[in-house]
Amino acid sequence: MNAIISASELASDLAGTNPPVLLDIRWQLSVAKAAGEPPFDGRAEYAAGHIPGAVYVDLDQELASAPGARGRHPLPDTAGFGAAMRRAGVSAHRAVVVYDGGQGWAVARAWWLLRWAGHPDVRVLDGGLPSWEGPLGTDTPTPAEGDFTPEPGAVQLLEADDAAALARSGVLFDARAGERYRGEVEPIDRVGGHIPGAVSAPTNENVGTDGRFLPAEELAARFKSLGATEGTGVGVYCGSGVSGAHEVLALALAGIPAGLYVGSWSEWSADPERPVAVGPDPQ
Repeated sequence: MNAIISASELASDLAGTNPPVLLDIRWQLSVAKAAGEPPFDGRAEYAAGHIPGAVYVDLDQELASAPGARGRHPLPDTAGFGAAMRRAGVSAHRAVVVYDGGQGWAVARAWWLLRWAGHPDVRVLDGGLPSWEGPLGTDTPTPAEGDFTPEPGAVQLLEADDAAALARSGVLFDARAGERYRGEVEPIDRVGGHIPGAVSAPTNENVGTDGRFLPAEELAARFKSLGATEGTGVGVYCGSGVSGAHEVLALALAGIPAGLYVGSWSEWSADPERPVAVGPDPQ
């Protein structure tokens, strides 16, 4: 099953006899508060207009636990995540389609979490809401309660030690912007740099100017050139397990399974015992 769906395919599926559950995951990483600007409000964006029938899901509240020692976006409590998904109408044997405002990070987090929790049929709207050509609605639907019960472990989850080991034995991709990888800037976390041995692979290079994923063969060539050759273990991290999920999705489209280190740099860098590398060289 392809992990992405086009806007035209989604419109056709929504008009069919067994439409997918549709989740709106609009979210942005915001450092606006430091500049005195209001943070991004995904719920307000949803209220102003969304694909008809979509249910809003809050990344910070429903797709993550509270920030702490495990990072800025730790895994959500399994029971709470399951309850949130059931409220949104998610059932085990009904397809789910997720979309966001076009950046693709938040929606990939939702895709990855549902896959990790055992849902068999989750797809991402390629290009997000900007790719949608149909009407928008402002009504808030009240879906029938779903029956989805998370069974974690369907895809690979990495802990800090796993990520460190993969950086030596396989390939560990750092999905953040290159300047954060090199330690030239660090607007959020305690210290800049990267996990020793990690390879810089910014997420934004997985998509075209329209925000849609590059063709699978181009993605495969990109990751192969960065070290993801056949038989090599692959892992991904980012700042807090959000944009890294987007990279895992891109790898999946390229036919390359990869684990996600959810704690990512926000967990790693908070521990003064963890080594930090700076500069363009992985080591």
